[in-house]
Amino acid sequence: MTVIERREIALVDLLDRLLAGGVVITGDVTLRIADVDLVRIDLNALISSVNEQVPSPFDLPGAAGAIEAR
Repeated sequence: MTVIERREIALVDLLDRLLAGGVVITGDVTLRIADVDLVRIDLNALISSVNEQVPSPFDLPGAAGAIEAR
């Protein structure tokens, strides 16, 4: 029989690990009455950390959608 070590991880450390790699959240909600779909909501979200050292594609000159200073 082996003993398994119990590791406690702080919530901040868990969030840091999740955001470093990115998290995708998907979900579907359907409001149905008498087998008739009344409202349907689809959720797709990508949550990740932002690295300031990586340039935004919108800031590159000549890029599609680039913002130019006047």
